[in-house]
Amino acid sequence: MPITSPVMNHPLRMALAAEAHSRPFLQLDAPESVTHLALYAETGATPDWHLRKLVELCGCFGVAGPAAEAKYFYHDFGRFRLKWECHTEFATFTFAMRHAESAPLAQSFERMPLMHVPQQWLHGLDGKILVAAHVVLDKSGPVSDPAAREIRAVFEGLSLAASVVLQDAEVWSDFLIQSDGFSRFVVRDLGLREYQLGRLVQRVLEIETYRMMALLGLPHAQASASTLNIIEAELARLTAEMVDSDDVVTEAGSVEASGEPDDGERLLLRNITDLAARSEKLAVDNSYRFSASHAYFQLVKARIEELREVRIDGLPTLREFMERRLSPAMSTCSATVRRQTALAERIAHSNELLSTRVGIAQELHNRKILQSMNARAAQQLRLQQAVEGLSVVAVSYYMVGLCGYAAKAAKSAGLPINTDLVTGLMVPVIVFVVWMGLRRLHGQIKH
Repeated sequence: MPITSPVMNHPLRMALAAEAHSRPFLQLDAPESVTHLALYAETGATPDWHLRKLVELCGCFGVAGPAAEAKYFYHDFGRFRLKWECHTEFATFTFAMRHAESAPLAQSFERMPLMHVPQQWLHGLDGKILVAAHVVLDKSGPVSDPAAREIRAVFEGLSLAASVVLQDAEVWSDFLIQSDGFSRFVVRDLGLREYQLGRLVQRVLEIETYRMMALLGLPHAQASASTLNIIEAELARLTAEMVDSDDVVTEAGSVEASGEPDDGERLLLRNITDLAARSEKLAVDNSYRFSASHAYFQLVKARIEELREVRIDGLPTLREFMERRLSPAMSTCSATVRRQTALAERIAHSNELLSTRVGIAQELHNRKILQSMNARAAQQLRLQQAVEGLSVVAVSYYMVGLCGYAAKAAKSAGLPINTDLVTGLMVPVIVFVVWMGLRRLHGQIKH
């Protein structure tokens, strides 16, 4: 039973299945020439800039361009064929042109498909071309000395890299931008099977494109070196100030004396926090670029692995060339990432140490404040007790006086009372009663 109903399929099934076939390679057959352009847009460019350039090129030949969401486009313009691919950070334009017969390599590099592209359109790519490469596909026998000399003659660089790939082909290049602004590759077909040549050329162009994309991280690493040097020197100075401050505290006992963190410690903490912010900003600015460079470098190594290289006597292979030229640049990026991480950890550790010291000093200061408050409370209690004692005496004095007046009044009324004796006997009674009354009142207020 065929599965054709949309209800039976997952909504993404068809799109995911088509993804594996979304970027087919060109079908090439020597003799042929290929021009490859990789356009990279800096941050701030409009998202569809590469698509607009493609539509503009198609418009020059009266051809309808792709849809707005397209990621791949292929068209045979007659004189040349074009394959366009949209990637995350760049877009590639690959032009291919067949030749009726083989020609010397020097002439082949003068008959490239880009000659049929409007010059005005090419000039409109100003500032966006990251990779521009010419590839000449040659079909001849094994390399002889004259042929080797002919191949060397089309390269301006002194150091060539070449190897036998896929058992039945050779790839030659110096990975150098020539005087015409293009890097050059010679791919010799020694008996490849159908469609192998197209896959081989695609791998070679991917190696060149991903190599350049990977190297975009190198300027960031080089520019970060001076900033990291400044931050590290500042951190060393602040750490030395922390040590000197510790020595002064140990000798003078300032923390024990006052317990309050001084302005110097607060300034140190603020400066270290500022260093942490600067270090974090640098890491954020470089994080994506370094991660992308690492990913592109892994793609370069994977594509070289797929070539299954065999050495040509006297020449380094593509793998050896990349290990000698590209790997050090990637190591610089990796070292910068590790340096940024280590610096951030050191700053965080210093920040924690100083924060702990300031916190301890603040706690000592707070403890001394509490001790002072307790001492004042004790003084207030003693003063309050003294006031209460005086209050007992004062109240008792007035009440004894009132009792004395009452005793004198009773004696004047004819009662046989010794006023002095009554007054004297009433003093301890009144004092006890007043004292108990004040204690009871004090207890009621506390509760």
